Amino acid sequence: MSEHQTLLLSVTDSVLTITLNRPEVYNALNEQMKKELNDTFREAEKDPGVRCIVLRGAGDKAFCSGQDLKEHAGKSERRSLKESLDKSYNPLIRKIRSIEKPVIGMINGVAAGAGLSIALACDMRIMAEHAKLIEVFIRIALVPDSGSHWFLPRLVGMARAFEYAALGNDINAAEAERVGLVNRVVPTSELEATTMDLARRLAQGPTKSLGLIKRTLNKALTSDLDALLDYEAMIQEIASLTEDHKEGVNAFLEKRTAQFRGR
Repeated sequence: MSEHQTLLLSVTDSVLTITLNRPEVYNALNEQMKKELNDTFREAEKDPGVRCIVLRGAGDKAFCSGQDLKEHAGKSERRSLKESLDKSYNPLIRKIRSIEKPVIGMINGVAAGAGLSIALACDMRIMAEHAKLIEVFIRIALVPDSGSHWFLPRLVGMARAFEYAALGNDINAAEAERVGLVNRVVPTSELEATTMDLARRLAQGPTKSLGLIKRTLNKALTSDLDALLDYEAMIQEIASLTEDHKEGVNAFLEKRTAQFRGR
């Protein structure tokens, strides 16, 4: 992995940890960070040594507070938000959803605006008990973007999605867990250990099968049952041809723990 100005990267036990590293501004997204995130996910997708990804923020105050509003403040030329979304945010959200490796959001502090959208795009979210989520857009007379309109109603239903988007209230960790916005809430002191234990478990799993599960769940959100049954049959055939499937069957018959290699 190459050097970055706004991210910290490390790989341990096939887990790539991406740390948004602008704690002085609550890990707000500037143009450099958006570019580096897009580049990093593209590189990780191609790297066989990466079998799970953890996305987190530096410090304990913020996962990501969203767009850095100060970056473009005071400039005479109006910035096109559509262009910004098309160029940076939307490709990132698409990549997080399409990369066939598990992505875990480690919510170590506030996740607001586009930062929340990025968290919602992850496959799983583990949240510190002190953290909070905020669909903050309405506070500056904007609408949620970067996929929040897509993720929210699927996670919590239409009425609650409208409530969070229209009121922009803080969502504490207990509520986030109760309504299904996050998988688990843990004490702040246990957040990193809990997240990394989960990441290592996923990284030791059959990576191609996990990727196919992710692909099929994405498909399921826009398919009827008949179409999905046909799609599942095709995907199952692909999974059955992997080396890890052969290893899994042999391990079962030999009554031992399978040693998956991600291929």
